[in-house]
Amino acid sequence: MLLPLRSTFARYLPVHLLLAIAVALDGYLHLKSVFVHAGRPNFDFFASFETWRGAIDAVGLFDAPRTLLGLCLVFMALGLLLRARVAWAFSLLNLAVIGVLGFLGTASPVLEIYTFAVFALLLGAWPRFDRASVAAGSLYAVIAICSLLAYAVFGSLYLGSEFAPPINDMDAAVYFSVVTMSTVGYGDIVPHTVVARYFTLSMIILGITVFATSVSAIAGPVIGGNVKRIIKGRIAHAMRHDHIILAGASALACAVYPVLRAHGYPVTVIVPEDVEHTYPEDADLIQGDASTSAVLTQAGVSKARYVLALHGDDAENAFIVLAAKDVAGPDTKTVAVANTPEHMTKLSRVQPDIVFSLQQLVGELLARTLSGEKIDQTFVDSLFTGSKNA
Repeated sequence: MLLPLRSTFARYLPVHLLLAIAVALDGYLHLKSVFVHAGRPNFDFFASFETWRGAIDAVGLFDAPRTLLGLCLVFMALGLLLRARVAWAFSLLNLAVIGVLGFLGTASPVLEIYTFAVFALLLGAWPRFDRASVAAGSLYAVIAICSLLAYAVFGSLYLGSEFAPPINDMDAAVYFSVVTMSTVGYGDIVPHTVVARYFTLSMIILGITVFATSVSAIAGPVIGGNVKRIIKGRIAHAMRHDHIILAGASALACAVYPVLRAHGYPVTVIVPEDVEHTYPEDADLIQGDASTSAVLTQAGVSKARYVLALHGDDAENAFIVLAAKDVAGPDTKTVAVANTPEHMTKLSRVQPDIVFSLQQLVGELLARTLSGEKIDQTFVDSLFTGSKNA
């Protein structure tokens, strides 16, 4: 009784969805905590201070970054919904930093415990976030760049008097931040205190890091997937030797594949493009027309033991056998299935080494079993050569 309930619960409320909600809620609670402590700040609130430093001090030096990290957590929840690994890693980092800032700032003990619990649950669920998503990578890049810009702008405003000339307005802060983050550095605004210099160094280091990781987060899944497919294809081609080529995506072909693998045979599958199949993801699979020499050569037909033409169309099976005979090695044998028993004779004319009809095979075996007749190797061989119908 409990197992079906668990299965239904996991189906409609998967773990990654619950964690995404928990992370978004944590970000919202930290935002609410900062706003409540600062008296629900708005633009009038900031305008009541003569300097930006006074406004930031009123919110709290540790609480001001917490608003930014809280927003980041809310947006990162979208990446967690996609089960993206980059969103998982960035959320863990944000949770760790916001927890420390909350402890040093004005976060309540209950909120700190909740943040720690979400961090622990997210850390324990790492196997579920295994996808390299371009969408999540793009989201990470936008959030990371915006977060760094906000850090640079408000840091520049907070330390404005420690620059020459002083940074007293938003325009100067944005200009200095972008120039510094991009490592251009025109030198028209210069830090003249130790604190300001270390802050500028942090902007440069974070700028290089964020831009580099943002590019890799977006381009990595695309480039990595292509490289993986290329390398996998070349390695598989080099290792194909003394194997079986299984051509087709019919129910029979998909049923034969696991049996061959269970007996330890290396199998290379050829399926037509844009055709659905049930072969496993780790199968050595080539998409293309198995009746063409180029595709059969790619599948290593010259070194194959057998070519199994198990297509759902008997004419296609005949063409596969003919193509295989043109490029196959001297020891390669061909096997073809006649989906319609009446086509056994026609398929035999292309001279496959073995030709059989599944319906005839089952019918003959069932009839002999019911009648008590002996089933010997000679009888089985006749079924797989079509001699009974010849």
